[in-house]
Amino acid sequence: MTTFAYVALDPTGRKRTGFVEAPDQDQAIAKITSEGRFVVEIRPDITRVHHDGLAKRGKVSKADVALFTRRMADLSAAGLPLDRVLQVVAEQSESAKLTEIAEEALEDVRGGTSVSQALAKHPRVFNDVYTQTLRAGEASGQFSEVAARLADFQEKEVARKSQITSAMIYPGVLTLTAVFVVVFLLTFVVPRLSGVFKDLGNDLPITTQILLTSTDFLTKNALLVVGSIVAAIILFRVWVVTDAGATARDRAYMSVPIVGGVITKAIVSRFARVLGTLVYGGVPILEALQIAGLSAGNRVFLHTSERVANDVRDGRPIADAMRDAGSFPPVLVHMVAIGEETGDLPKMLSRVSDSLDFEVDNGMRRLTALVEPVIVLGMGVFVGFVVLSVLLPIFQAQNAVK
Repeated sequence: MTTFAYVALDPTGRKRTGFVEAPDQDQAIAKITSEGRFVVEIRPDITRVHHDGLAKRGKVSKADVALFTRRMADLSAAGLPLDRVLQVVAEQSESAKLTEIAEEALEDVRGGTSVSQALAKHPRVFNDVYTQTLRAGEASGQFSEVAARLADFQEKEVARKSQITSAMIYPGVLTLTAVFVVVFLLTFVVPRLSGVFKDLGNDLPITTQILLTSTDFLTKNALLVVGSIVAAIILFRVWVVTDAGATARDRAYMSVPIVGGVITKAIVSRFARVLGTLVYGGVPILEALQIAGLSAGNRVFLHTSERVANDVRDGRPIADAMRDAGSFPPVLVHMVAIGEETGDLPKMLSRVSDSLDFEVDNGMRRLTALVEPVIVLGMGVFVGFVVLSVLLPIFQAQNAVK
């Protein structure tokens, strides 16, 4: 198969460019013509051939997918048929990989496949929440509305990730600086002073003895220390791959003082928003509960959601099942109960998610304000300990001389 670059006119007379794969140029022209386009220019695209493997391995960011979904929702709401929607989105996408996926999906849709099924062939880019929601929207005839809600959800996710990244930049820089200062003092400064301290004899302050012992151990066993850290990281990653390890890790994260509360609220907010999006799209509640639990990104909530789904399957109300599960906050349980009574569960879930997002934002700001002075204080204490350990023997020697 050869990749051809072409310029063609669509039925409205507008110029279009693109790529097509075919055994030869004649079949490439026939393929383009069968799509209702008139070929103006066509040639083998050597650059596309050489870089095709790289493009297929390229990553698609969540921001790219959110923009893709928003454009798809807006175009479908304007009345364009779904194949034209994919065509326009493919031409507008700034991501080469996403353009390639959209072009493949376009061919599948023109061959009779639904949009959700076509996009489901790329699970690394479009997860179960995405494809199941679109599938339900297609089945209910509300594709544009469901896609718009899905775009809202993705945009909030991108904004939250950007907020967390921005909030952690300054503490991260402080942490790296603190680590650099500690390593520099222990491996460069203190070893050069150890000879002077040893000449002073064994009558050294306890702080100086601790500092010298620690520095001596680190310098003589540097490979052992680094190897132990690497081995511990590898073992931890192997352990958390298991269900028991991942569950214990997630439960530990949720139990951390101060931080655990923010993490739990963020998880519940994501769970509620995903569940509301799926229910709004028309996904059956049992399937929606399982997908929302999987999308929460926390193994504890995954198991809890499975228990809730089993209880609902047995005929219990969702709110009662959540209340007995124990992992869900009372505000979510009460709002779900109201949603079940009024028949507007997606709206209630959206309100809970918005409220929790507000609390998470405030919690993140407080944590950021707390982390910065803690890091500075910790670094100051360590530097002060080193300075005190260095100066005390000197003062002792001066007093002995006097």
